[in-house]
Amino acid sequence: MLPNAGHINGHWQHGVVGTTTTARSHGGRLRKVGRRSRGGGGRDGYGDGHGGLPRDFSFADDGKQERNRPPCTDFDVAYFESYAHLGIHEQMIKDRTRTDTYRNAIFQYQDSIAGKVVVDVGCGTGILSIFCAQAGAKRVYAVDASDIAVQANEVVKSNNLSDIVIVLRGQIEEVEIDEEVDVIISEWMGYMLLYESMLGSVIFARDRWLKPGGLILPSNATLYMAPVTHPDRYSACIDFWRNVYGIDMSAMLPLAKQCAFEEPSVETISGENVMTWPHVVKHVDCYTVTMNELESVITKFKFKSMMRAPLNGFAFWFDVEFRGPVKFHTSKDASSSHSEIFENGSVDSSEKRGNPNELLVLSTAPEDPLTHWQQTLIYLYEPIEVEQDQIIEGLATLSQSKENHRFLNIHLEYASGGCSFVKMSVMR
Repeated sequence: MLPNAGHINGHWQHGVVGTTTTARSHGGRLRKVGRRSRGGGGRDGYGDGHGGLPRDFSFADDGKQERNRPPCTDFDVAYFESYAHLGIHEQMIKDRTRTDTYRNAIFQYQDSIAGKVVVDVGCGTGILSIFCAQAGAKRVYAVDASDIAVQANEVVKSNNLSDIVIVLRGQIEEVEIDEEVDVIISEWMGYMLLYESMLGSVIFARDRWLKPGGLILPSNATLYMAPVTHPDRYSACIDFWRNVYGIDMSAMLPLAKQCAFEEPSVETISGENVMTWPHVVKHVDCYTVTMNELESVITKFKFKSMMRAPLNGFAFWFDVEFRGPVKFHTSKDASSSHSEIFENGSVDSSEKRGNPNELLVLSTAPEDPLTHWQQTLIYLYEPIEVEQDQIIEGLATLSQSKENHRFLNIHLEYASGGCSFVKMSVMR
C-alpha cells in the first residue's frame, strides 16, 4: 500500500511508512536492519541450527542458565537474527579501514590493555576480542546476543584463547560479569552514526562495570552533515521517466520521486558533491554521554554554498576517535579534537582531525577512504537551484522511533532563496 502523502511548500511529504526492516541503499541493494551484532538480546529458547542452545546460554558456565529472561520484541528478534548470518560480519571484517583502525588502536593503547579485564560489547565473530588477547589482556568478556556467538566461541578455541576470551551469549544488559572491567571496546556505530541505537549498550556496560580511569574504545564520535549536489542521481531516477523509448511517462514522476527519495539512501559520494563546509550535528563523548542525549538530537544549521549548483539533499557522515584512558581525558582534550566550529555551526574540515600522529581517527567522510558505512543521503523531492554564497539554513531533528528504538526518525526544516521546505524520513 502506498503511504499517505501531502504537499508542504510544493514538496511531497510522507510520514512513517512501510513494514520492512531494511535500510535502502542506492543501486538496488537492501541492507538488513542489523548492521552489526548489538551486545544484547536474544529470545527465549529457540531452535537456531546450533544445537538449540537457550538464548541465555553462556559459554563461561558450561551451559548453566543464569535466570529466566523476558522475551525480546519482534523487532529485537529480527535484529539479532540478521546478525547470525556470516555475510554481514564478512562485510565488516573486509572493511580494512575499520578493522585496521581498531587493531591499531588496541595496540596503541596496549599498556592500558595488557594484564587488564576487557569487555567487548557486540563481539560478533570475536575478532576485536582476539586482538585484545593478543595485546596481552588478562581476560576478555566477548558479549553478543546473536547466534554468531557460537562460531565466535569456536574461533576462540581454534586460536587457543579459551583461557582468556570468555564468550557470553545474551544482552549486555542481562549477562553476568562478576568483576569490574578496565576496558570497554565496541564497534557500535550504525549508519548515520546513531542508527540501531547500539551506543546505549556501551553506556550500560560503562555505568555498570567500568573502573574509574578505565578506557573506552572508541572514546569520541562526531556526526556531520552538509548540503550536497548530485544531479546525476536525480536524473537517473527521475528524468528517465520523461522520455522512455519515445513515450512520455512523466505521469510516473510523483511515484518515482516517492520510491527514490522517501527513505534515506546509504551510498558513496565524493568531496565534489559537497557544497559547503560540514556542520557538527552531534558530538558524543563515550565517557560521559547519557541515554537521554540519544533519544533526540536537535541542531540548527546555516551553510553558505561554495558553488552554483542544484541542491539535491543533505549528506551525513561521522568520525570516531580513539583516545586514551579517562584519567587523561579532559574537557579541554575533547574540545581540541573538534573541528574549528564557526558561528554558523559549520566546520573547517582541514582542521577537524588534529594531529594524525597523536590521534587515531576512523572517518566515513566523503574525502576519506571508503568504508562499509559509506555516507547517508537524505534526498529532496525537488532540487533547489543555489547560487554561490547563497545561504541554506534550517533545523535537523534525529530521534529514536517509538515504533522501534533502533529506527531513526529524521525531520529536516530548511530554507534557501526565500523558500522554506520540510522533509521527513525514517531510517528503518
